[in-house]
Amino acid sequence: MTAELTPLQSAVAGEHAALWVLGVVGAQAPEESALRERVTTAYRTHRTQRDHLVARVTALGGTPVPAEPGYTLGDVSSQAAGYAAALEVEQKAAAVYADLVAHTTGSDRSWAVTALIACSVRQLWFRGSPEIFPGTSELANR
Repeated sequence: MTAELTPLQSAVAGEHAALWVLGVVGAQAPEESALRERVTTAYRTHRTQRDHLVARVTALGGTPVPAEPGYTLGDVSSQAAGYAAALEVEQKAAAVYADLVAHTTGSDRSWAVTALIACSVRQLWFRGSPEIFPGTSELANR
């Protein structure tokens, strides 16, 4: 795999995981709740981002990594747990996009910066706190 494809493939894998978790959280969230509305919006955004990344990997001659059959997720039966799970999704996505910013150039980097900023805003939706350098705390924990 070329050096150009590796960070893009990592981002595709991250988006697959985000979509899976957000789908479960959304299904468990009470109808007409702020949580469901926010998770639905986040899900649509992550799906669009995943599709962009898949197209980019394909355009570079790669085969996008497939989604895993399942992902680890704790109990999300309460709204508090749903908010926590969605926040974790956005924190992990921010780390993926911070890594993509660090390992790409040009339009890929610009796109990743925009995605990182959007993840940072969504963290606030899910009861996160502002960070000076979003995504870097997850990178430090790897």
